[in-house]
Amino acid sequence: MNMNTLQEIERAVSQLSEKELSAFRVWFAEFDAANWDKQFEADVEAGRLNAFAERALQHLREGRCTDL
Repeated sequence: MNMNTLQEIERAVSQLSEKELSAFRVWFAEFDAANWDKQFEADVEAGRLNAFAERALQHLREGRCTDL
């Protein structure tokens, strides 16, 4: 995305009515969450979270985790 496109989006969002802005917020939150989920799934598949998972499991085995 180039700067003109970003500026156009900012300008368009700033001109939304309250109702449209509210709908946009809902849409964007869902859009953002879906993108985050895709990235998380890609990280899991690529093994980028394995070290964190192993560390958490090691802490559990060592009794370093507590119930809340």
